[in-house]
Amino acid sequence: MTATIYGIPNCDTVRKARRFLDQHQVDYDFHDVREQPLPAETLNQWLQQFDRDTLVNKRSTSWRQLSDKERALADDGVAIELLQRYPTLMKRPVLTVDEHIAVGFNEAQWRQVVGLS
Repeated sequence: MTATIYGIPNCDTVRKARRFLDQHQVDYDFHDVREQPLPAETLNQWLQQFDRDTLVNKRSTSWRQLSDKERALADDGVAIELLQRYPTLMKRPVLTVDEHIAVGFNEAQWRQVVGLS
């Protein structure tokens, strides 16, 4: 099992998620999306499983600073471009375990994804 958390280290929800995995002794890699922007291919794969409204955090400060045109999220290409340009737009954290993906921290869902349930 290969687990990876995508997020930013100073995000409270990301910290909570990392604590959860640490407490349950789940090995994982941490990918800081600010330091290492996500490739378009990865974002495209995620958008095959989740819609744009799930992956884009519309409550973030970054979202509020976008123009109305950018906020329209006309298609996945626009969403990918914005997520690469403004990594803090991504709803955090994203957990990948092999082929499974979870967006946001939901303990019950994460238990299932990492095989604790």
